[in-house]
Amino acid sequence: MHSHNVFFWLKEGLSDSDLLEFEKGLDTLLMDRLVINGRYGKPADTHRDVVENTYTYALSLLFKDTADHNLYQADSVHLAFVEKHSAKWSRVKVFDVEVQKSR
Repeated sequence: MHSHNVFFWLKEGLSDSDLLEFEKGLDTLLMDRLVINGRYGKPADTHRDVVENTYTYALSLLFKDTADHNLYQADSVHLAFVEKHSAKWSRVKVFDVEVQKSR
């Protein structure tokens, strides 16, 4: 399997409706036909030196394999999300994981 983890730092000053629109965009990614499992949310209220919680939203998607992940990257749902929402973020970090073992 392939785990795709995306962290978004949204720009300051976005309205509540901008944020709602962004969340609706994330919902579309969860429904992509290639996604086995997906979730998104805001940083948890945890405070330790090793915890990175300065991001605004995180998205985690699970794919059958890297080939499906690569298809998702070129899929119209993903491309439409990027087109519609990229102006809302100031920074994005992606951590892709080739899953060796899951429970």
